[in-house]
Amino acid sequence: MAARRTITGFSNPLVKFLRSLRDKKHRKREARFLAEGLRLLTDARECGVLPEILVMATGREAHPLLDTLEDAVAAAGGDVVEMDLDILAKVTGKDNPQAVAGVFAEFDTRLAGLDRAAAPIWLVAQALRDPGNLGTMLRTGDAVGAGGLILIDDCADPFSVEAVRASMGAIFTQKLAMARWDEFIAWLRSGPGQLVAASLRDPMDYRAAPYAAPCFLLVGNESQGLPEAYEAQCDLRVTIPMLGRADSLNAAVAGAVLAYEALAQLGKT
Repeated sequence: MAARRTITGFSNPLVKFLRSLRDKKHRKREARFLAEGLRLLTDARECGVLPEILVMATGREAHPLLDTLEDAVAAAGGDVVEMDLDILAKVTGKDNPQAVAGVFAEFDTRLAGLDRAAAPIWLVAQALRDPGNLGTMLRTGDAVGAGGLILIDDCADPFSVEAVRASMGAIFTQKLAMARWDEFIAWLRSGPGQLVAASLRDPMDYRAAPYAAPCFLLVGNESQGLPEAYEAQCDLRVTIPMLGRADSLNAAVAGAVLAYEALAQLGKT
C-alpha cells in the first residue's frame, strides 16, 4: 500500500491550496482542477489520467478500486493525503462530500489538439453559461460517441467543481477545446466538417436534415440562443418541434436529441 500523510488542521497550506481550486482565478493560475468521487477518479485512471494529489477521508470504507487508485498515484510520484471528512467538506464545498477527491492538471484545450476524423459527430456550444449544462453536454458526448465538446466564446469553466461533477467522468473521456468564434470557423473550414445549428431562423426539421460526417452540432446560449451572424455561417439550420407549451429545450437536451438523430442518419446507431 502507498505511503500516506495525514492532515488534521483547517489551516494546513495544502487545505488552503485545495480550497482555492474552487475559484476560477486560482484554477487558471495553477492550471489545476479538483474532481471528487471514486467512480469519477476510477474513470480517469482507466483513461490513463491520474491525479497529482489524491485526497481521502479518514474512516472511509475500504474499496479495492480505491486501493488500486492509491497505488497507481503513488507509483506515478503523486501525493496521497488523508484528512477528516469535515476538512474534506471545506475543500469540496459540500456538506456531504465524497470520501475521495483528486487534483488534476488541466488539459490542452487548443483546437489544434483535435482530430476531426476521430468521430462522426462533435458537440459545439456557444456562450453556455451553466456549469451543469456544460457537464451534461460532456456526458452526452460520451454517451453518443462524440469526438468531444468545443466551447465557443465565453462559456462556463469546464474545470469548475460543478461542471466536473455534472460530467460524471466524461471530462476525462471527451476531448475538450475552447476558442473564440472566428478562430473556430477558421479551423473548421480548413478541413472537412459540416456545421449544423439548432436554430429558429429559417430552419428545417431536424429529422429531415442531410447530416454529413464529421458533423459539428452547434447549440447556443441558454437564454439568447445563437447570434444571427453565427447562424449565417452554418451549413444547416435545424429545429426540434415543440409539441407542448414550451418554446425550446434545455441546451444540453437539444444537443442530445440532435446527436442521436445525426448518428441514426449516418448509420452509426
